[in-house]
Amino acid sequence: MVNTDLRELLLEGLAIPAHPLALTSARQLDERGQRALTRYYIASGIGGLAVGVHTTQFAIRNPKIGLFRPVLELAAEEMARSTTPLVRIAGVCGQQKQAIKEANLLCELDYHAALLSLGALKEASEDTLISHCRSIAEIIPIIGFYLQPSVGGRVLSYGFWRRFADIANVVAIKIAPFNRYQTQDVVRAVIDSGRDDIALYTGNDDNIVADFLTPFPFAGKEKRIIGGLLGHWSVWTKRAVELHQRCHRAKATPDLLRLGVEVTDCNAAFFDAANGFHGCIAGLHEVLRRQGLVKGIWCLDEKETLSPGQLAEIDRVYTAYPHLNDDDFIAEHLDTWLR
Repeated sequence: MVNTDLRELLLEGLAIPAHPLALTSARQLDERGQRALTRYYIASGIGGLAVGVHTTQFAIRNPKIGLFRPVLELAAEEMARSTTPLVRIAGVCGQQKQAIKEANLLCELDYHAALLSLGALKEASEDTLISHCRSIAEIIPIIGFYLQPSVGGRVLSYGFWRRFADIANVVAIKIAPFNRYQTQDVVRAVIDSGRDDIALYTGNDDNIVADFLTPFPFAGKEKRIIGGLLGHWSVWTKRAVELHQRCHRAKATPDLLRLGVEVTDCNAAFFDAANGFHGCIAGLHEVLRRQGLVKGIWCLDEKETLSPGQLAEIDRVYTAYPHLNDDDFIAEHLDTWLR
């Protein structure tokens, strides 16, 4: 996929889940389950996948675990079988040496763009951050990533995003600070840059619908968030794709705003907002476990598990919003995906 095609697809607005990690009870890669997850997402009608990101667990990069390359390879193999074009995104993180190595691996495996995390550069100056971003953009198109500090990100100023938008090989930005002021900083910076070829994607899992419905007006211009790259969309994905289609460039209505509250309520349960997001990955695994897509809620770190009361919260939202789950869709196709 050439850069112009990539930009065109991203600017259309896509539903892009962040891919989880299927493990056995021994906390080893469950290849069958991992492939089934990817097949589920593709069958749900997604426009792309993000692999090797927070939802996939950053620990896959640990040399003792050694799952970064295998997980990217499995997802790439399954996406290559898709009959519709999919944007292949993978996370890149770490200090410059590690980030460059990961970016080169993405190119080797035919990924289209890097979702660039700056969490490892918490104390770096903005000059250093911009230099770092430019070095990765020389290797592969990059998607900026404003990750909320509570799960490993850092606060990034309007000035940073304004300079970031001047990097030629930036194709999109995932806005995920879970903060309205900081979300607006990113949108205003892109508008002020004059760039109309940078796609804005929400990663604000706590505010998905409202992000899609909001026109952002700055300096006499207006921009919309046109897609989602979301950990929340790793579950109930068929309904997430339908949600995106319904909200894409739509105007706010009472029904849509009400739907947004329902989605956020589900996210609070899945992501364990009540406990500082401690159980966010395990919560997603619990939903996938109930649906038969993974065998258990195991994470690479034994300490990452459901928080007290989180299971009851997941039970509650499952009962409260049956129209948001895609259990029937999964039950119909699960045997095929697990082959």
